[in-house]
Amino acid sequence: MSQWVVILAGGVGSRFWPLSTPTRPKQLLPLIDSHPLLRNTVERLLPLADPSRILILTNASLVEPIHALVPEIPRANLIAEPRPAGTAAALAWAATEIARRDSAEALMLSVHADWAIGDPEEFRAALKRAARVAESTHALVTVGVVPSRPDPGFGYIRPGAALPTGGMQVAQFVEKPSRDLAVDMVRDGFLWNSGIFVWRAGDFLDEVRANTPEVGPALDAAHGDIDTFFSLVTSISVDVGVMERSGRVVVIPGDFGWDDVGTWAALARVRTRDEEGNAAIGPVHLLDASDNVVQAEGHQVVLYGVSDLVVVVRDGLTLVTTTEKAVDLKALLEALPRDVRERP
Repeated sequence: MSQWVVILAGGVGSRFWPLSTPTRPKQLLPLIDSHPLLRNTVERLLPLADPSRILILTNASLVEPIHALVPEIPRANLIAEPRPAGTAAALAWAATEIARRDSAEALMLSVHADWAIGDPEEFRAALKRAARVAESTHALVTVGVVPSRPDPGFGYIRPGAALPTGGMQVAQFVEKPSRDLAVDMVRDGFLWNSGIFVWRAGDFLDEVRANTPEVGPALDAAHGDIDTFFSLVTSISVDVGVMERSGRVVVIPGDFGWDDVGTWAALARVRTRDEEGNAAIGPVHLLDASDNVVQAEGHQVVLYGVSDLVVVVRDGLTLVTTTEKAVDLKALLEALPRDVRERP
């Protein structure tokens, strides 16, 4: 059975301001190592699919930068969404493209472009296990990540009964819980809802038509035209619009060092750190400093006698905050003058 990979690479990633901009968003930035996140994602997935069977869905303004970053992916496989319309619509269109170019029976592996994966080999092994279950059962398979901590920033899955064909039924999806509830769920064997999905293209489209009125009717009304399709859909996530409504969802556990790199502070978990716990990229000098996250582009940065800071330097603009405050930069961005906030 043929196998395709779909990478969701839209969005701006404003929580990585000032490094992230509309023309250079998070997925195009070297946040974990010297390579942009999307480049790392493609490298992890090339052993699973030929470049001709990798689709990247993104914003129209990012098609050319992405093409320059991953030239092995055919230009026709970089699909520009006419407008943001949620992951249900994006994945439905990708499934339609796979069915049109190949077959409704083709397997579709869906991931995001901005994750950290500590063990790529085990990551691919989990995707292969999910593909075998999707192929044999016609289920919508999600890979639930074994939690490394009780994190209230993630969604969770409660696994149900084990299935003879592999995987487990999904008993419950839980949106971002309180910290106390997250502690209880990790203790009780819940998995992180990673957003890693595997299914046959046709099976997914069947479930969208049956369960997702926000998207399903547009599939047939668009007659294969992407602009018409995106003009007709109502924005909804695939988790809410499909996975929580379908009776064909199966979860398999995966443990491969997955992390959703959502904030500057999160980089302390996924970057290589020095003996004092500092996670720094660029020309950075540290003395008597610990547990800092530093990103320096083109300028020397010196930290002395400080801890738990986030320092970002880019083109003459410097952000200094604490790891606690870096979790949410919304209040800061709203208070800044527009010419500072929206620097290209």
